[in-house]
Amino acid sequence: MKKSITSLLILLVLIMTSFTFTSTPLTKEERSKAQSLLTDSQKELLSELKGLSNAQINFKPNTETWSIAECVEHIAISENSIFGIVVMSLKEDANPAKRTELKMEDDQIFGFISNRDQKIKTRPEFEPKENFGSYDGSLNEYKAKRKASLKYIKTTNDDLRNHFFEFPFGLVDSYQVVLFMAGHNKRTLLKSRS
Repeated sequence: MKKSITSLLILLVLIMTSFTFTSTPLTKEERSKAQSLLTDSQKELLSELKGLSNAQINFKPNTETWSIAECVEHIAISENSIFGIVVMSLKEDANPAKRTELKMEDDQIFGFISNRDQKIKTRPEFEPKENFGSYDGSLNEYKAKRKASLKYIKTTNDDLRNHFFEFPFGLVDSYQVVLFMAGHNKRTLLKSRS
């Protein structure tokens, strides 16, 4: 009887391990695409800011519009929060079955968030409130967060394709959250131009 139970337990363990999911790191193409979008959106932002005077950085055409300094602060806040979504999603078990529920392809995610045709009001926790003390403080915070995000995407072996987050517009995988972050950077840059 003991042999039968032991044999049954061994068989059960073998069956369970044959169904376990193995982590899938990013492909070279995925890693390269994310790095490129993160790097390009950062370069574009820094290029737009270069040479601006204090008056230009803090100019507000009306009370409803953010200044460039406020847009940079918003980006810095968002950079940290959006990357936090990746970290949070990785705490859950990988679930490859959810891939069928994804609402958008990778290019659609970046295009969707970077497009300013549809206005979206940000949540209060993402609004600029001088969280970093100054424009320079916000810019330095953004640069530090983007540097950390780039380092992560270059070196991670985390399974970003089988961990997920539910945005109001639909389910995305954690890799797409990184693309969303790059697109959000571009979206806010476009806001600062209007």
